[in-house]
Amino acid sequence: MTPHYEQLIQILKGLPGLGYRSAERIALSLLVEKTEQAQALVDSLVKASEEIGPCPSCGNLTESEACEVCLSHERDDSLVCVVESVPDLFAMERSGAYRGKYQVLHGKLSPIRGIGPERLNLDSLKGKIESGRVSEVILALGNDMEGEATCHYLKEVVIGDHPIKVSRIGFGLPSGGNVTFADEVTLRSALEGRTDLDTG
Repeated sequence: MTPHYEQLIQILKGLPGLGYRSAERIALSLLVEKTEQAQALVDSLVKASEEIGPCPSCGNLTESEACEVCLSHERDDSLVCVVESVPDLFAMERSGAYRGKYQVLHGKLSPIRGIGPERLNLDSLKGKIESGRVSEVILALGNDMEGEATCHYLKEVVIGDHPIKVSRIGFGLPSGGNVTFADEVTLRSALEGRTDLDTG
């Protein structure tokens, strides 16, 4: 194997869901069978990395000053759904059950891994809460230990004494489950069956 080929394999293998054999199949397909797609892939990756960035309002992906969800006048500004990642937001959108705005944290609290509140996308969420326009915050985080800790922090510290309803999705999500991998029906049930968190 050439050094460049092995480097390509290692880079592809570092992508989510790809093992060595999958990475090898993709590399061989791009290099041997479909060389024209290799250049198209390179051009698309470069363009995307240059043009796409985080929405300053919610953390979603955007190519403009804000994402389509934040710019939409048809969405309910009084509802904010907090998710861990952009794939979670995409999953919620596919469910078709939610018509409010979002907050993408880009992670969860994890003292063991050294992830504290300063590593999460919280500033714009605090701004939304301080604005007085938000009536409900829906916590759509996985129900593992890190998700529980993050929900507790958001409710007690970020939202605190603000007169905002705080709810948590959960119905239909298995213990330790992740929003990204839940199907549309499960997410719809989870949203419709969300429960209030004690704000006292």
